[in-house]
Amino acid sequence: MGEVAETYTVDDALISLGFGKFQTFVLIYSGVAYAAEAMEVMILSFIGSAVQSKWNLSPHEKSLISSVVFAGMLVGAYSWGVVSDNYGRRKGFLFTALVTSGVGFLSTFSPNYIALVIFRFFVGVGLGGGPVLFSWCLEFVPAPNRGAWMVVFSFFWSIGTILEASLAWAIMPTLGWRWLLALSSLPSFLLLIFYAFTPESPRYLCMKGRKSDALRVLESMARMNKKALPSGELTSDRKADPQDFDENTQRAHAEQVHKAGSSFSEDVASKVKCVGSLYKLLAPKLIRTTLLLWMGFFGNAFTYYGVILLTSGLSDGNSKCRSTTSHNSTKEGTHLYKDVFITSLAELPGLFLSAVIVDRIGRKLSVATMLFITFSFLLPLIFHHKELTTTALLFCARICITGSITTLSIYAPEIYPTSVRSTGYGTANSFGKIGGIICPIVAVGLVDDCHLLAAVLLFEGIIFLTGLAVILFPFETKGCELKDSVESSICPA
Repeated sequence: MGEVAETYTVDDALISLGFGKFQTFVLIYSGVAYAAEAMEVMILSFIGSAVQSKWNLSPHEKSLISSVVFAGMLVGAYSWGVVSDNYGRRKGFLFTALVTSGVGFLSTFSPNYIALVIFRFFVGVGLGGGPVLFSWCLEFVPAPNRGAWMVVFSFFWSIGTILEASLAWAIMPTLGWRWLLALSSLPSFLLLIFYAFTPESPRYLCMKGRKSDALRVLESMARMNKKALPSGELTSDRKADPQDFDENTQRAHAEQVHKAGSSFSEDVASKVKCVGSLYKLLAPKLIRTTLLLWMGFFGNAFTYYGVILLTSGLSDGNSKCRSTTSHNSTKEGTHLYKDVFITSLAELPGLFLSAVIVDRIGRKLSVATMLFITFSFLLPLIFHHKELTTTALLFCARICITGSITTLSIYAPEIYPTSVRSTGYGTANSFGKIGGIICPIVAVGLVDDCHLLAAVLLFEGIIFLTGLAVILFPFETKGCELKDSVESSICPA
């Protein structure tokens, strides 16, 4: 009997190669994209009042500027996820960078309110590609310390929020909102400059049967990290699927299609993939995970963006509701930038908290605990407080909700197999954007109309239900290897 050839998986290779220079480049590249997304989202805290004043907008028209961005992100998160899962991670984030940087800069020149709303919607479509970069970065990180490193990745979001608050504080009082839009679009251009140096995910390549391409990426990683790959042949845990092809079969099939002139059939098949990806997420083995994740992302995003927008809403709203006397607009604006900047700093301890507990107590318990602590910090806001007390409560709430949404964003791509990872995470992220769409219209609208009690109770109800959904998540992913197929995606407890 002949000897059985040794094999190793992508996870085995990543563990052998460790976290080195190669992963550092991947982390910085994807992190810049994440910071750029945060900056575009944080803009919504600053430009609303300025645009409202310039074009005499109603409160609902002002809220729509925020909501259309999240509506675009809702469309983009699913769309770019499907592109990424079917055509590669690199193609997914290339198009997101092109759309975000291009349209973001063009929105600077919006001649009227309608044009601004349209431009910001398409900026949102580009920003919806954030989950693609998260999945791409995740697939290069070794399993044992994946949680901690993905928290480091999330640190770039906080850098983006703090940078945007600083830019607004420096630019808005003198140069105005158009300059803020222009400068905030610059980080997305950096992605295009260094795009040529970015590798495709070896896990994605291996899952698609392109093992030789995956091996070349892993060999490049080994050279940069100055480590050796395991001995044997690269393999995948992916089960054979009768609809899948190896590389040679794919080439032969492509030639046959070309000769037969079946381009229309191929185009239809590619469209069916989009529907098929969603169908896989709702298959019996994944439907519980998918539905609970959708609820988890909706509640976390509603609360996260709500805390951001409440910071500006309470800064203006408390004085408006409690006094009819006029205030100096410049002074109010300064208070707004200061309050948003201070609460943005809360993301740093929030990420530190997440990094400390995510690989110790697990993803599920981390998210649930931080959600219920957020609940306790927002509850006192049903009463009017001094500015310092309100800012302190929002600061603490933002620490916890930042840690919660960061940990949930690690759990989501971990729980899905490679074949639907970007689509699954992107779709869940889309439900988060629904929360972002509703939040400015409903919750912040209540604050603007002086219904503070109703707004806070709405937040509390959503946080409580989200915490229950997290507790019901099917299994923990702490320390589990990423899986390639649905059949192998269940991690033992």
